[in-house]
Amino acid sequence: MTALFKPGAPIRVGTRASALAVAQTSAIAARVGLHDLVTITSEGDRSSAPLASLGGTGVFVSALRDALLAGEVDLIVHSFKDLPTGPAEDIRLAAVPERADARDALATRDGVTLRRLPAGARVGTGSPRRRAQLLAARPDLDVVGIRGNVDTRLGRLYDPDDDRRVDGLVLAAAGLERLGRIAEASELLDLAEWPTAPAQGALALEIRGDAVPALVERVAEVDHLPTRLAATAERGVLARLEAGCSAPIAAHATFAAGSLTLTAAVFAPDGTSSLTVTRVGGGDSERAALELADRVAGELLDRGAAALAPLGAAR
Repeated sequence: MTALFKPGAPIRVGTRASALAVAQTSAIAARVGLHDLVTITSEGDRSSAPLASLGGTGVFVSALRDALLAGEVDLIVHSFKDLPTGPAEDIRLAAVPERADARDALATRDGVTLRRLPAGARVGTGSPRRRAQLLAARPDLDVVGIRGNVDTRLGRLYDPDDDRRVDGLVLAAAGLERLGRIAEASELLDLAEWPTAPAQGALALEIRGDAVPALVERVAEVDHLPTRLAATAERGVLARLEAGCSAPIAAHATFAAGSLTLTAAVFAPDGTSSLTVTRVGGGDSERAALELADRVAGELLDRGAAALAPLGAAR
């Protein structure tokens, strides 16, 4: 028998155990009121293998969802970009708080920008999308695979082992900011030229489908409609393209004056070519956001995106 939330009791908030996950969960949990933080170690946290070999971004999610369904926690907090795009049975997306900085950040040992890095400089990233963008911008760079928490990755800038040391790293600005390390960014990459992962910088708060109204109402108070609509559109592109974590895809949307502007890009893995589509759609509903996403993704497919990158969709 699972234990359900009781009105007036602290909300048991589940989070991954990494420093970044705890920091971002603690900040949002404080806004939903009285709570207890419960740390949960996911498969993705235990392994340093590439995400694609572990089964994709869902490896960060399943342990938290299992704890939620087992009644061990009342609410779970994810980086929204880590969530699979398909629905989860008996689980409800209860809130999407206002997004933090959606940009990527470049951190370099000497504080130089991407344009000023010397030819042959080693730049680390674990993201196929970032790798493709780096090679598109600077094909003369040596882009190397790297995983681990933010501290581990930043440590590679100063690693005494020449075989491990890198000259630069590309990370999410939101992660650096939430850990109080944004000052270590040498450059924040402009979204107009460097769109990022769908829903980057946004959080997703999930509860059980049978959660009591008191919990639903408390969590809904932190929902931010413009962020929810933008993230829905971005993730809708990912779903329509049937793209996994190995596909170099970027999407960014903004909501203003009752309409969404959505830009999505698909890159060749080696950065030699790309396709970009930007469209505007009206409406302030998730249905309208998904319709815009379908239109943008359909145009990308019509223009040959499936031949450019490893996508499940074809047209």
